[in-house]
Amino acid sequence: MKTKISRWACATLVACLPLVSWAQAWPSKQPIKLVAVFPPGGSVDQVARILSGPLSQQLGQSVVVENKGGASGVIGTASVLSAPADGYTFAVVFDTHGVNQSLMASMPYDSKKDLVPLVLVGTSAMMLSTHASTEYKTFADVVAAAKAKKNVSFGTIGNGSLGHLAMALLAKNGGMEFNHVPFKGGGPLMNDAIAGHIPLTMSTVFLNKPHIDSKRLRPLAVTSAKRVADFPDVPTIAEAGFAGFEAPAWWAVLASAKTPPEIVKRMNEELNKALANPDVSKRLVAQGIEISGGSVEKAKTFIDGQIDTWAKVVRENGIKAD
Repeated sequence: MKTKISRWACATLVACLPLVSWAQAWPSKQPIKLVAVFPPGGSVDQVARILSGPLSQQLGQSVVVENKGGASGVIGTASVLSAPADGYTFAVVFDTHGVNQSLMASMPYDSKKDLVPLVLVGTSAMMLSTHASTEYKTFADVVAAAKAKKNVSFGTIGNGSLGHLAMALLAKNGGMEFNHVPFKGGGPLMNDAIAGHIPLTMSTVFLNKPHIDSKRLRPLAVTSAKRVADFPDVPTIAEAGFAGFEAPAWWAVLASAKTPPEIVKRMNEELNKALANPDVSKRLVAQGIEISGGSVEKAKTFIDGQIDTWAKVVRENGIKAD
């Protein structure tokens, strides 16, 4: 009996050796690629580049950023899934990842099943702002005008964006009517906002801040659960009469769900270590990001919740992608 047990133990150990050796050797085969699923210059690109340096040092392996924009992040994310699931290709995504599954008629992957979140990098408030010349002095003024159906127009970075969906949710909860004006990104949106061509905008605090500082825009409310440190006098939408309302922008790092669990665990640990780096923290906070971090399970719970929340808003409002 002892001989049989000994033989079984040895066989099991030998069978596991290739897996153990391979996991311990990672990463050594090639550079690690962080696919930023939006073009250069935006927040996703910045997050990927801020993380790449510390990760390279920690892992002892080159970590490079590759931008693959298009289709609100779908093209870049799909490219990660088409690569080998060997721990050398990861996606850096934006909050559009939580919307695409319900917004687009067809998808090359299932956002929940085919991907595993490695870490929730952080979140940021969206902000409703107005041109300094408008009659909207407070968020209550906007609510009153929208309830009176006074053709209240607002701009966002695009149809089906988080800003668009947040306003659709707000309208449904409050019995209001808004006219959505989609723009092709943050640059065109803010150009028209500061020129006074669009009375209201719903976009990230980061996009708004320089124009609020210059007094060209006036902040009215934020979509986060708590007030933003840079704007302590600006109320949250929740405390302005819509209890429980929350619509954060967010960033995360994902991998193929087929990635070996040992690598998923290691990358989660390394990403959390990078997020704790003082230089990384400083640079992300400067982007208007409140750092989250934490476990794979925490990231999955958050992202799956976002997918479910916005799927309901898309269905109830009949929102379609451009």
